[in-house]
Amino acid sequence: MTAYDPSADGAQMSFAKDMSYIDYLALDPILGAQHRQSDAHDEMLFIIQHQTSELWMRLALHEITVARDLLGEGTFPPVFKMLTRVARIFEQLNSAWDVLRTMTPSEYTAFRDELGKSSGFQSHQYRLIEFIMGNRNAAMMKIHEHRPELHHMLAQEMERKSLYHVALDQLAAHLNLSFAPDLYRLDQPHAADEGIMVAWAKVYENPEQHWTLYELAEKLVDIEDYFRRWRFNHVTTVERIIGFKRGTGGTSGVKYLRRMLEVELFPELWHLRGQL
Repeated sequence: MTAYDPSADGAQMSFAKDMSYIDYLALDPILGAQHRQSDAHDEMLFIIQHQTSELWMRLALHEITVARDLLGEGTFPPVFKMLTRVARIFEQLNSAWDVLRTMTPSEYTAFRDELGKSSGFQSHQYRLIEFIMGNRNAAMMKIHEHRPELHHMLAQEMERKSLYHVALDQLAAHLNLSFAPDLYRLDQPHAADEGIMVAWAKVYENPEQHWTLYELAEKLVDIEDYFRRWRFNHVTTVERIIGFKRGTGGTSGVKYLRRMLEVELFPELWHLRGQL
C-alpha cells in the first residue's frame, strides 16, 4: 500500500516563506513555558493545568468585557452568545480539576516546597473576573502591588459598573423603574436588595412579556452556576491533595476556599426562586 501524500490533494507542505500553524499560535514560547523547579514527574501536570486555566480565563475576560459593553448599549443577542460561551469556559475550567485530581498527596509533596509562596490565590485574571462580575474587595488588590500595571488594571475595574450593575440598569430601564444609587457600590460585593428581587420576580412571573430580560437573567444564573461548580471542585481537589494544610500563598487553604463558596454574585436571581 502506497503511503498517503497530502501534497497530492493540494496540501501545502513547505512554510519557509509563509506563516505556519506554529507561527500563528506562537507555540514555541507557549510550549517552552513549562519550567519545572524540581525533578518531580508530576510537577509538569501542575504547571500545565494552571497555565491552561489562565488561558481559558484570558478568553473568559475577553468575552465578559465585551459582553458588558454591549449590554450597556442594549445590544442583547451577541451578549447572550458571549455569556453562554463564558459559562462553557467555566465548565472547561471545572473539568481541569479532574485531571489534577489524578495527582496524589505524595506526588504533590515531592515538589510543593519548590512553589515557594506562589499560589493560585495570586491570579490577577481570576481576581479581574470576580471584579467584573461583581465580587469586589479592595483588600485583594494589595497582593498585586509589586506589579503596578496589574494593580492599576484592577483599580480601574473598581471604578466601573460590574456586569450585574449593567444588567440592573437594563432591568430598571425596561420596567420603568429606578434603583437607589447606594445599590451600585463599586468597591464591595453587591448586597441582595428586596426591590431588585421584586423587579426580577416580575420578569419571571411573566416571561413572555419580558423575554429578553428573562433570557438575560438565565444567562447570568448559568454563569454563576458553572462558576460555583468550578470553585467547589477547587475546594475538593485541594482537600484531596493537601487536606487542611495552609496554602502556599499563606491562606488557610481549604477553610479559605470554603468561605468563597458562600459568595453570591447575583443574589436576587437565586433568592427569588423560593418565592415564585
